[in-house]
Amino acid sequence: MKFQKIGVVGAGMMGSEIALCFAQYGYHTILSDTDKARADKGKENVAGILEKRVTKGKLEAAKKDEYLGNIATTDSLEDMADCDMVVEAVVEVLDIKHAVYRKLDAVLKPDAIIASNTSSISITKLAAAVSDQRVGRFIGAHFNSPASVMKLVEVIPAIRTTEDITGEVVRLLADIGKEPVKVKDVTGFVLNRMFHAFYLEACRLAEEGVASIEDIDKVCLYGLGHPVGIFKLLDLLGHDLCMNVDQILFDAYGERFRPSPYIQRLVDAGMLGKKSGRGFYEY
Repeated sequence: MKFQKIGVVGAGMMGSEIALCFAQYGYHTILSDTDKARADKGKENVAGILEKRVTKGKLEAAKKDEYLGNIATTDSLEDMADCDMVVEAVVEVLDIKHAVYRKLDAVLKPDAIIASNTSSISITKLAAAVSDQRVGRFIGAHFNSPASVMKLVEVIPAIRTTEDITGEVVRLLADIGKEPVKVKDVTGFVLNRMFHAFYLEACRLAEEGVASIEDIDKVCLYGLGHPVGIFKLLDLLGHDLCMNVDQILFDAYGERFRPSPYIQRLVDAGMLGKKSGRGFYEY
């Protein structure tokens, strides 16, 4: 299969970064959201990321313009009719995702692939929204945040995803500089089961007064070699998103993923992290 045009549904932080992943490797990419202003804001986010790279001397200014030129924006999924693959990156709500898949299934060409960037929901459950003709071409492709920097992508075949499609998606991801890892279709996959177990324990340490937020972050930086402290990372991700995933994991696996009361209090207070100006830290 020859990939030429890629669609991304959802122009938030993750969706815009995924669009950049493909655009910087020369793929014509169309980024959509529920209205054109949101889609354009996603492209502005890409422009900001690239401008920082130019300022730091990591990217030529001409390349910035080239990459941005590869991204178009829209508020209509019908504009994705000629895409070879569409990556869904909307909120972790089953009904919303299913509505997107039904619309895509109706407008995409028969051989197009639908890939979900879900971080926790069963791919087989998601694939139930598409037709029998499409279901073998439905797959999970969970990018790691920030998607344009991190190499990991979990590739998750649903129960009816064909081996050929899995192989095609793995090859495409490798072609854009990613490290695809094939994962069984279980709730939370690999990354989030490990990550949420880690961060829930970090929250317990803070709640028990074992160490301060700042010092636990220092342990991550200088003891574990992480590029950013766990609480700084949670602030970047958004505590409302983390709570949603925690609930999905808790429903699937029970007590070991019980949502953190600490995170719940932050959400109740509207302290969602960097996007709200305050979380574990102030911004």
